[in-house]
Amino acid sequence: MNYLYQLYIEFLSKYGIPRLFGDVTFFVIPFCVVAAMLLVVVLGLVLAERKLLGWFTQRKGPNRVGWWGLLQTLADAFKLLIKENITPEKSDKFLFNLAPVLVFVPAMTVLCIIPYSAEFTFVSSSTNVILYIILAAFPILSIFMAGWASNNKYSLLGGMRAVAQILSYELPMTFVVLSVVVLSSSMNLTGITLAQYSTGGIFGWFCFPCFIGLVILFICIIAELNRCPFDLPEAESELICGYNTEYSGMRFAIFYLSEYALLFASALFVSIMFFGGYLSPFGTYLSYLFFGDSTLASVLVYFEQAFWLILKSCFVIFVIIWIRATLPRLASFDLLKFSWSVLLPLSIFNLFVAVIFKFLTGGVPCGLS
Repeated sequence: MNYLYQLYIEFLSKYGIPRLFGDVTFFVIPFCVVAAMLLVVVLGLVLAERKLLGWFTQRKGPNRVGWWGLLQTLADAFKLLIKENITPEKSDKFLFNLAPVLVFVPAMTVLCIIPYSAEFTFVSSSTNVILYIILAAFPILSIFMAGWASNNKYSLLGGMRAVAQILSYELPMTFVVLSVVVLSSSMNLTGITLAQYSTGGIFGWFCFPCFIGLVILFICIIAELNRCPFDLPEAESELICGYNTEYSGMRFAIFYLSEYALLFASALFVSIMFFGGYLSPFGTYLSYLFFGDSTLASVLVYFEQAFWLILKSCFVIFVIIWIRATLPRLASFDLLKFSWSVLLPLSIFNLFVAVIFKFLTGGVPCGLS
């Protein structure tokens, strides 16, 4: 971001605008960019999921509003905006209204710490991985708060199920993340991405030496997102709609928006941890192959990096939707038992394998060895 910051300050100085104004507004711009991107991504994900589910189950999906149903999600969003926000009479009104806000803020923040390219990294720190784990798990507090404040037994049961599920699957996920940290010698997401660089392209990615960890992390992320077959906190046949049963209008839309925002962020996280992030799968960028070392290539390469990251994330999202269309919802006890008795031992074994692999490669990031 230093390069973009200098360009922004130089642009303002041409028109006599003080540097102080640039220092203040420069950090507002990334937030606006992420907010705009979030709205577009969520609308696209909702439409894509409904279309894919229709395809998987041999239905047409949305096809009436707009060409090919492209405006259906806009119509649904408008419908939620004009619906009345109803607050149950005996609910805890303060916590009831606070819960949607607390679930939305981490979803926005977590997208700001993702390195979309070598320059498009809005919030960069040496412990980005820890920050991501905290922010990704933080919405569980909002979910339980929503279930408790609703004064509804179905909502409370949904919130309790969500807490039990997150606590069970967070531990295996942490061990897998530790194995990636061992392989990359870094807790920074950009550092993890660069550690997977190799002239052989995909052969430097961590999905090969840490395949077990990839499978475990993928399962844990589906559990964190409360998606099928881990959608027990929202089981319609048992809990009506789970923790958000009593929510309507814009407050329900915020829960919905946050769910898809975290889906996109989780797909980005998996792509960074195991599929090289914004690195090209060919070992070199196409921008340099087509345009050489020109100025145009040096600019286009940042957009190409973002393209590769989003493309890998789309593949991860496709598999998650595929699983939703394929697997049925399982019993709560079976899912918790699966985490503690299967995933946790495997994640510890995966960490042990990562340490051995790190030792055998001479203690350098495996992508550079």
